[in-house]
Amino acid sequence: MQVTFWGVRGSIPTPGTDTQRWGGNSSCLEVRHEDFPPLVFDCGTGAKKLGYKLVGEPARELNLVFTHFHMDHVFGFPFFVPIYTPGYKIEITVPAFSEEEAREKLARYLNGVYHPTRLREVPAQVSFRSIRSGRSFQAGGFEVQALSLNHPGGALGYRVNVDGQSICYITDTAPFVPYGEGVSAGKPAPRSEQRVIDFLRDADTVIYDTMYDRDEFLEKMTWGHSYPEYAYALCKEARARHLILFHHLPEATDDALDALAQKWSTASDPKVTLAREGCTLHAKEGWMDLEG
Repeated sequence: MQVTFWGVRGSIPTPGTDTQRWGGNSSCLEVRHEDFPPLVFDCGTGAKKLGYKLVGEPARELNLVFTHFHMDHVFGFPFFVPIYTPGYKIEITVPAFSEEEAREKLARYLNGVYHPTRLREVPAQVSFRSIRSGRSFQAGGFEVQALSLNHPGGALGYRVNVDGQSICYITDTAPFVPYGEGVSAGKPAPRSEQRVIDFLRDADTVIYDTMYDRDEFLEKMTWGHSYPEYAYALCKEARARHLILFHHLPEATDDALDALAQKWSTASDPKVTLAREGCTLHAKEGWMDLEG
């Protein structure tokens, strides 16, 4: 299993000279296994480039999973070429209570108003699945589990299991306890936090929303995002092997992210790295460059 980061930025895409090294596209991940169709998480602006790659491959099937429907996770969907490719089979999983609700949630964005295309008009073979916290589903040969997060409007995090490997994708979310409580403060985890630790237990890799530094989080505690020290404390308690800091602040320049990477470069149990657009992670082998 491997994960490629097609978009790593939070809130709004940030193209430009200050984000060239770490990337400016918003959230999109591609999970691959040689025996299964691709599994794509979120459809931020990074999905545009991914879509062109996918239609250049012989396979004509994929699974697309959304964490929630804030715009930075949906920007790229109308520009995701597979949905315009006749014969392409796409199963879309949405946090919802029914297949009908799942379809309706995405149709709000492709309705002829916010984009000229209407969802019912796309030529691909699109089907929908609803998912709720505490449930799991099969996407090809991947087992995918869902967990409710702490974000305005709601969001789900996911754990992908296959061949004894596991990757968790936890975005967007604020901490699960008040500041000064729980494992990051050296205190026992209350139930609200323990369920997250159990979900992350022994994961090979955890990709976690760490949009803010601690000071900015204290100014924006209700905005639904977290900070590295909190994510690290959870992953350490869960005995995860590798924490990847994700959903970078739009204002974070390449130099700022270089400094953040350096700050966490000596961390262990788990090791800590930053998500970089265009890089591929092998769950048991560490980082590999996309071109490498």
